[in-house]
Amino acid sequence: MSHHDIADIVQRLISALGWTFASVIIFYAGSWFYDLLDPIDYRKEIEKGNIAAGIKMAAVTLAIAAIVIAAIIT
Repeated sequence: MSHHDIADIVQRLISALGWTFASVIIFYAGSWFYDLLDPIDYRKEIEKGNIAAGIKMAAVTLAIAAIVIAAIIT
C-alpha cells in the first residue's frame, strides 16, 4: 500500500463516520419532532400491550430512516 492509498482510506473512514453521526442526529431530531406533533405517548401504550401503537411506531421509525437515507444519498 502506498501513502496515497492509506490517505484515501482514512479520508473515506472519516467521511463515513461523519455521515453516520449526521444520520443519527437527524434521526433523533425527526423522532423528537414526531413526538412533539403527536400527543399520544406510544411508549406507554406499547408497554400496556397496545399492538397498534407498536406497529405505528415501527412504521414511523422506518419512514424517518428512509427519509434520512434518501437525504444522505442525494
